[in-house]
Amino acid sequence: MLMPQSDRKKIYEHLFAEGVAIAKKDFNLKSHPEIEGVKNLYVIKAIQSLVSKGLVKEQFAWRHYYFYLNDEGTAYLREYLGLDEEVIPSTHRAPPKTDIRSFGDKPVRSAGGPKPESDHSTYRPDKAGEAGPGAAPIRGPGGFGRGLRNPEQ
Repeated sequence: MLMPQSDRKKIYEHLFAEGVAIAKKDFNLKSHPEIEGVKNLYVIKAIQSLVSKGLVKEQFAWRHYYFYLNDEGTAYLREYLGLDEEVIPSTHRAPPKTDIRSFGDKPVRSAGGPKPESDHSTYRPDKAGEAGPGAAPIRGPGGFGRGLRNPEQ
């Protein structure tokens, strides 16, 4: 599709920076919400061109296009935009590693067993003495109008 070269470059820069692009299936939308000054139709068609070359993976769901840049697409856009080899999309970067997880002021405990500050016995009393046959009291008559009547009433 014919489109201004500046718009194509903005689209490719956004796709390379993020590694992904989302476009609503609305060809009459005046401007794409994430790329300023570029028509939504231009975004869809420019990235679909990359899909046909096998540089981008396309997913469609609920009236939205989801585009994912693959390794070949990264190399192509890097060459097209004239970027260094060190520059990579944000989705291809590894998250920073943290050696120790901080849980605030909570003490570290072993994998099993109750918590050290547990007050388990206060809200669950021992019911071992009440268990067994005949320990529970008999409650009222059986059903409504069925069976023998309770002679105590």
